[in-house]
Amino acid sequence: MAIIINIDVMMAKRKISLGALAERVNITPANLSILKTGKAKAIRFSTLEAICRELDCQPGDIIEYQAEEELDK
Repeated sequence: MAIIINIDVMMAKRKISLGALAERVNITPANLSILKTGKAKAIRFSTLEAICRELDCQPGDIIEYQAEEELDK
């Protein structure tokens, strides 16, 4: 997939655990884990907004696009 999720990077920078972030964002740790590993098919804007608010970041800090050719290298 050409969309890369960098939530784990931002979580490490902010020193927050998956469980703590899930609680603050009001989603289950399992759903946050699916998002974090890039296995999610979609994300609600309200969830993205809550994650950005709690991690004090912009959507582009956690969601990145890479062309398929770059991923195959």
